[in-house]
Amino acid sequence: MFSKLWTVALQGIDATLVEVETQLEGGLLHFIIVGLAGTSVREAKDRVMAAMKNSGLLFPRRNITINLAPADLRKEGSAFDLPIAVGLLASSGQIINENLDDYVFVGELALDGRLRPIKGALPSALSLRALGGKKLIVPVENADEAAVAEGVPIYPMASLREVVDFLNGEDAVEPYTVNIGELFEQNRNYEVDFREVKGQQRAKRALEIAAAGNHNLLMIGPPGSGKTMLARRLPTILPDPTLDEALQSTQIHSVAGTLPPRTALLATRPFRAPHHTISDAGLIGGGTIPVPGEVSLAHRGVLFLDELPEFRKSTLEVLRQPLEDGEVVIARVAATTRFPSRFLLVAAMNPTSGRYHGNELEEGSVTTAQQRAYRARLSGPLLDRIDLHVPVPAVKAEELSLKDEGEPSENIRQRVIAARDRQLARFKKAKIFSNAEMSTRHLRELAGITEEAEAALKLAIQRLGLSARAHSRALKVARTIADLAGHENVGEADVLEAISFRDLDREGGA
Repeated sequence: MFSKLWTVALQGIDATLVEVETQLEGGLLHFIIVGLAGTSVREAKDRVMAAMKNSGLLFPRRNITINLAPADLRKEGSAFDLPIAVGLLASSGQIINENLDDYVFVGELALDGRLRPIKGALPSALSLRALGGKKLIVPVENADEAAVAEGVPIYPMASLREVVDFLNGEDAVEPYTVNIGELFEQNRNYEVDFREVKGQQRAKRALEIAAAGNHNLLMIGPPGSGKTMLARRLPTILPDPTLDEALQSTQIHSVAGTLPPRTALLATRPFRAPHHTISDAGLIGGGTIPVPGEVSLAHRGVLFLDELPEFRKSTLEVLRQPLEDGEVVIARVAATTRFPSRFLLVAAMNPTSGRYHGNELEEGSVTTAQQRAYRARLSGPLLDRIDLHVPVPAVKAEELSLKDEGEPSENIRQRVIAARDRQLARFKKAKIFSNAEMSTRHLRELAGITEEAEAALKLAIQRLGLSARAHSRALKVARTIADLAGHENVGEADVLEAISFRDLDREGGA
């Protein structure tokens, strides 16, 4: 007996239709799965056998061949359990459905026949939306996530027995839907707010500029000065993600298995803060079976690297490609996988490598040579991709005792959105979306820099000993400062403020 049905295989955040062919022949029990199946897929035969028996279904004790086509596409993961079980049941006559070709099956089987949730439910559903005409059967726990892909009929099932009864027409199940607008409202909440930050007006100004122009930022200050506190509140002043951005972020977290429980859609900007001991693959992504790293999990959000000089130099250097290209490309013998990685980089470091008591440096705890070595851990090419360097001094006691709250995130976000809207209008024909993305040509043609501002910048570079790379960076930041103020052109004051945020380019550093 022969049967054919459909499932999907994940490649990065994309999903490809896979044909599951099942052939039953006479002879002793022999169960083989072919078609470039990974270890977790080959193990499916044991889970499927137990699940069928414990669901009151007959496992065919015959010569069984399962082929997963296309055969040159690597298949990994436990989501193949359900389609393999349904293929066996259809081949042995326990499922009779003339429209089996209309369905796509994904799900992991427990030994008692329950359906467990899988990774990649949303990418699977989105791939079917592009094809049209297919219906998706998923575990109940993945129903909300899969239903976000509007236009694809979703049928959530709790067990293998339910799937069999549904396909045999014994149980009627209506397609499952969700209200995306309600999901956005329910999930668009941040637990932190800038109103909680005391003092640090200059640092907050730098963060506002970074959010408005999508500029990477480095904060330099002693322990306890509030660098992490400030960074964690940056997503709260970024514009709310669009539906397309939310879908992309959700896809990445879905395939990585990091989607929070009972969360169908990531409606807020991601914030990722890996420890400085992270490996290259953990930061960028990779592995035998490529999975997204922290730079991709931060896609359309914020990647925070605390204690930046403590990261391995090789790890920091691999950041350069995703910062430049907005994606990570992982090449393997079997396939090349791509993960998007457009994020706002925020980093923090101490002014020196010496020992601190609270936020005070121990006298004599660091030599000049040690200090130079500490700064040398940050390469020029990496610093070249950071637009803003801002000192974050320790907060004064009188500022901590103030009863008045700081400015709320909502007020700052409205200014950021207004500045972003001005940039979108300016760049509508240039295929870029923020000031940080401007090239030299864009600066010359679109930035609107006055001659006085240009002259002020040249003079500042000469007098302060700024590096050559600071020139275009400062102009981009100045353009953002002008956008926040609602100015058509970049003026001298905008340039001078931008220059003040280039501390590490000065002779001797910050």
